[in-house]
Amino acid sequence: MSDQTHWQPLLEAAQAAMKNAHAPYSNFKVGAALRTIAGKIFAGCNVENASYGMTNCAERTAIFSAVAQLGSFEIAEIAVVCEQSVPCAPCGACRQVIYEFGPKAIVYFQSAGGWKPMAITELLPEGFRLK
Repeated sequence: MSDQTHWQPLLEAAQAAMKNAHAPYSNFKVGAALRTIAGKIFAGCNVENASYGMTNCAERTAIFSAVAQLGSFEIAEIAVVCEQSVPCAPCGACRQVIYEFGPKAIVYFQSAGGWKPMAITELLPEGFRLK
């Protein structure tokens, strides 16, 4: 990535949140941090459950935390990190939730070729909002 100074605070917040992940079943810890268009940063981690469908991804945890504190907001950008050195793009459900709160958001994630920034509209070409 070219402008590391810009996304470094997001990366650091995501890495710190990742350390708190509750991942006793997969042992795959993930952290995410978003920046609102107003400049506030919110972080989250994945939280697994024995009933695996009740698991919540790091991206949605960060977004739901922002909702709980701010109510209305828009995501400018979001970074996703994992403990392993493997590609870690947001899942489909997270892509839709990111789009709901940031239809112009940039998503930073580790791809097979290194860190990659992508517009949410590239990751979810036909995302929708009911607004």
